[in-house]
Amino acid sequence: MVTATPVLQARGLIKRYGHVTALDGADFDLLPGEILAVIGDNGAGKSTLIKALSGALVPDEGEIRLDGKPVKFHSPNDARREGIETVYQDLAVAPAMTIAENLFLGRELRKPGVLGRLLGLLDKKRMLAETINHMKDLQIGIRSMKQAVETLSGGQRQGVAVARSAAFARHVVIMDEPTAALGVKESNMVLDLIRRVRDRGLPVILISHNMPHVFDIADRIHIARLGKRAAVVNPKKIAMSDTVAVMTGAKRPEELSPDMLA
Repeated sequence: MVTATPVLQARGLIKRYGHVTALDGADFDLLPGEILAVIGDNGAGKSTLIKALSGALVPDEGEIRLDGKPVKFHSPNDARREGIETVYQDLAVAPAMTIAENLFLGRELRKPGVLGRLLGLLDKKRMLAETINHMKDLQIGIRSMKQAVETLSGGQRQGVAVARSAAFARHVVIMDEPTAALGVKESNMVLDLIRRVRDRGLPVILISHNMPHVFDIADRIHIARLGKRAAVVNPKKIAMSDTVAVMTGAKRPEELSPDMLA
């Protein structure tokens, strides 16, 4: 059913933990400019799949391709170097540091010339200016980039984490349960933010248990079951109940009509 060349692709991924097989020949396709939701029941293998795609674990077998070329990730840093950024559920922000400091955490810009090269002085003015531009591009309304992250609401903190990933991603942004700990208003803010990331040209992988959010925002839905890809469905053509039925095994993918598949 996939016609465009996938940005990120996996074929036949296998990952075993002793006698437990977490991935059992999993396939995956992320298309350019889409929000692809990944859903699955507990033990379906979705978390293991995402860890393999983000470099957090190395699969035992199978192949991952980026822009059609085989890649091997041995750590999250390998994936980051290839332009794949991940926003984790726990945000991984430093509460006592400012927004600008968080955005460039681990990737600080140094002053040009001797001051930066030899003395290691940071170019705080440039980092602040670039932070303001990134936050403005994503329409994240925060009063000052110099305020500490701990002064922000949950939705705003998530916005900082998303902005940091979008600022450095060249290929893919992966979001792991980005609205899990948020209220309705802040969840809607984050969903709008995810759309803006997509609209800027970055495809997004969204892992979520929140089915209304998935159907609200996803262009396609990847259903994981028993360590494999059970189906990829079109949320505009399939009912939520049918999607859940495939996810839980109450309905076989073959029972879906062709227009439900994506």
